[in-house]
Amino acid sequence: MLTHANLLAGSQSLKQVWEWTASDRLVLALPLFHMHGLGICLNTLLLAGSSAVVLEKFTVDGVFDAIAEFNATIFSGVPTMYSRIAASDRVTELASLRVAMSGSAPLPISVWNRIAKRSGVQILERYGMTETVVLTSNPVDGMRKAGTVGRPIPGVELRLGEGNAVEVRGANVFSGYLDRPHATEAAFTADGWFRTGDVGSIDDDGYLSLVGRTSELIISGGFNVYPRELEDVLREHPLVIDIAVVGTPDEEWGEIVTGYVVLDESASAYSSWPDTLMAHASERLAPFKIPRRWHRLPELPRNAMGKVVRSELTPP
Repeated sequence: MLTHANLLAGSQSLKQVWEWTASDRLVLALPLFHMHGLGICLNTLLLAGSSAVVLEKFTVDGVFDAIAEFNATIFSGVPTMYSRIAASDRVTELASLRVAMSGSAPLPISVWNRIAKRSGVQILERYGMTETVVLTSNPVDGMRKAGTVGRPIPGVELRLGEGNAVEVRGANVFSGYLDRPHATEAAFTADGWFRTGDVGSIDDDGYLSLVGRTSELIISGGFNVYPRELEDVLREHPLVIDIAVVGTPDEEWGEIVTGYVVLDESASAYSSWPDTLMAHASERLAPFKIPRRWHRLPELPRNAMGKVVRSELTPP
């Protein structure tokens, strides 16, 4: 249950930290039934008295054409959008924006670096939830760190609880789930902090990095494995277009680390591409983290916001 006060508190903080003014113009290619497009972008631009160019759907050319035609200053997208932008010859046109932001799912470090190298633009990554609007953000002016979601925005308190679980409180945080008292009770600690379900770490500069979701944790042979770390490493290999790592039930190990991968066409020349990827992973990861099973897919199942639907990952 989000109140008007929750939504207003979130947008007021975002207007401040993103320096959103009436002169800004947003290119909006996000669904308006989701917190990112509606609760964050649209609410904040209306609060600031600014304007938006609303696109019927996302295409790389559609976004860049709108930026050019309407002198847009802001674009906010999801990692899938930025992956396609990074591969476009028009990626340098991002430089005309005041700020380009990413949310709704972790932005792969490899995509962040590719865009920065090709266009000079450092994507501003932030972190939020339907229950909380936005919680943390990299700065508009200041150091942006790839692989992090920045510091808590004004009005938000954040701490790491048991097992480095991310817990928050603030005026933007919802009061609970409608007609679900048990779910509401489970979502909050005894002292009133909301359990986000994410696991994170905080560096010396106070920047939060998300390691993974508690619900995505793989326990293999008694070892804890968080998929995101593996996915970030494997995406750096030139054969890998996209990847998702999950646990497959196993009598001996409990779960076996399993990789579902979308490969570059050139991978067809490698009959032993799993060995190639395992060798790459072994340079950076402990042996228990390396996927033991591999499945090649034409694409990964994703929802409207570009998040991988892990429950739909099945061997081909």
